Amino acid sequence: MEEWKELYEAACEFKDMSPWTWMLDSDLFGVQNPRNGELGYCCIMGNLGEFFALGVYLGSGGLESYMRMRSSEVEMFAPHLAISQNCLMASFEDRGSLDKEDLKTIKKIGLKFRGRNAWPQFRSYLPGYVPWYLTREEAQFLTIVIRQALDVACRFKRNSNLLKPPGQDQVLVRVPVTTDGHVEWKDAWVVPPSPKKRPLPQSQIDELRLERMKKSAKKTNGTWEIDYFYFPAPVQEGDRPFFPRALVIADHVTGLILHTHLEHPERFFQQLQSELLNFMGKRETLPERVLVSKGETRKLIEPITRRLGIKLGTVKNLEAAEEFMAEMHAQFSS
Repeated sequence: MEEWKELYEAACEFKDMSPWTWMLDSDLFGVQNPRNGELGYCCIMGNLGEFFALGVYLGSGGLESYMRMRSSEVEMFAPHLAISQNCLMASFEDRGSLDKEDLKTIKKIGLKFRGRNAWPQFRSYLPGYVPWYLTREEAQFLTIVIRQALDVACRFKRNSNLLKPPGQDQVLVRVPVTTDGHVEWKDAWVVPPSPKKRPLPQSQIDELRLERMKKSAKKTNGTWEIDYFYFPAPVQEGDRPFFPRALVIADHVTGLILHTHLEHPERFFQQLQSELLNFMGKRETLPERVLVSKGETRKLIEPITRRLGIKLGTVKNLEAAEEFMAEMHAQFSS
């Protein structure tokens, strides 16, 4: 409770200052985690008067999700984007947006709030998972970040050039320096490292199965679209609910959805090849051509399409698959 109290006190001070009245969500700065050295990239939201928050995007992967959020190319699938974020969030909500756990903690601490956008709420965002309650370590780091954000915001108000980098791609980062057991925070200009992409799984493809399929399956002149997305209805296995990844195979000409499959986000790429082969085996027909829009999809299915003599093309948009995604978001995202 003492740690929660510190976090709420920091959040209340942040809300009272309301730095979003003079800062934009593009005024990015960082805070280094004293426990593990990870950088949290901070974004103050609320200048438009709609959503008031401090977002802390964790590591290079979190920074990448922040950059995608600011990119106009992803506006069409905002729900998909929210599921892809990697950050901690301190937001200020109406009472009705808080759940029982939030209200229970506020009551235990003995705090009272009143009015619109007055109630602090803290959440952890992890790609593929439902926004969730903070762990102890997350709460401790978020408290530190809010304190450092107050420092940066005060100085930015006096000097609007504070976050202007001296070199290309640099970001101002608050760094802890320990001297004689005492921690002091100092400014440092840092070039964020590029995000590390996890290698796609290298699964063994059953060559005999492919050979039999090539001989027995009927070849058509059709075209399939193959894509995947985060399905917007969460599933719970264990403590934290997750959003499954959905594989969708559609007929490019008719728009008919031929096959869908849901899988845990951390197992999806391991299962994609076998799920495609299972579908082809049951259907007993092969298309003349397959279209994809994502590089990961192409890398995983190329060994299959090449061996089966199926043309593989990459396009910017997959109309049938994307229409299905939009329908699912409209139906389930609320």
